[in-house]
Parts: sequence; C-alpha cells; structure tokens
Amino acid sequence: MSEGVLKETAGAYRTGEFRSEFAPLIDELYREEVLDARRMDPEEKLILGERLFRWACAITLEGIKLQHPEASEADCQRMLRERVELGHKLETR
Repeated sequence: MSEGVLKETAGAYRTGEFRSEFAPLIDELYREEVLDARRMDPEEKLILGERLFRWACAITLEGIKLQHPEASEADCQRMLRERVELGHKLETR
C-alpha cells in the first residue's frame, strides 16, 4: 500500500455484527478524526497527549473520590499515582 493511500484511508471504528443506521456516519466521523490526527505536527500531538492524560487523571481522581468519600485529598492523589504506576507496569510487561 502506498503512503498516499495510507494517509487517505482509515479502518471502520466499529466492527462486528451490529450495524445501526448511523454506522456509516460514525465511520466517516472516525475516519476524519484519524486523518486529522495524521496531519498534525508531532508537537501538536504531544500537547494534545498531555491534555488527554491530564483529563483522564482528573476523571480518574473524581472516580477515586466517589469510591472513597472518606479519603483525604492526599490519599486520593496517592491512589491515582498507584493506578498510573500499575497501568505503566501492565503496559511494559
């Protein structure tokens, strides 16, 4: 497959038996996201990656607070660090 073809194609977001009437629209939106990401400069990707990581940490921290309402902020931060470290360990297996 040539590089030009690779940059203009992206696989379907969903696969499997279930296909809704909205599947073609969903696939097209996903395709556009992939193509936009491929056009980004590495610096843009790095900045967006950091933003995504911070957002994921904020969401996870709120989940920890809901799971442990008695925990202090410091304890919640510690649990977040532990979860991030566990994720890293699992990735590097």
